[in-house]
Formats: sequence, structure tokens, C-alpha cells
Amino acid sequence: MTEAVFEGVGVRPREHEEGLATKMIEQYTSQVPSVFYLGMAFGAVGASLALKLSGRDRDAQFVGQWVAPFMIMGLYNKIVKLHGSD
Repeated sequence: MTEAVFEGVGVRPREHEEGLATKMIEQYTSQVPSVFYLGMAFGAVGASLALKLSGRDRDAQFVGQWVAPFMIMGLYNKIVKLHGSD
């Protein structure tokens, strides 16, 4: 799509490359199994439920908010494993 925009102008879109820090982080995080993040998310659900049942409502809400970030990290991890960073 971007090539069509620049077609008559004689300009090519720049190729994007990740920085060294990003490549190093992705190298280490890709070694973590994807099921780890799913387990952390379910663990946060369980911990939040336990806190709620023990009457610690504010703590339960705090821990319950960890579920989405763990799931997003797992999704990112899976995408990096399948497609790489570039």
C-alpha cells in the first residue's frame, strides 16, 4: 500500500530494523515457553479470587489487573517466536 502512495514520486519507503537492545530482549524472551505466561495469568486469577474470598478487595483488584498484561506478554512472545522481530 505504501508503495502505491510513493509510486510516481521516486521515493521508496525506508526499511525498518529493530535496535540492538530489542533484538537482545527478544532473544532471551523467546526462550521462555508461551505456557509460562498463560500460567502466570491463571495464577493471577486464582490469587485474585483467593484475596477476594478472604475479604481483601483492594488487593484482589490489584492482582486481578495483572491478567491482561501477562496475556499480552504471552501473545508478544508467541508472535516473536513465529515471525521474528524483522
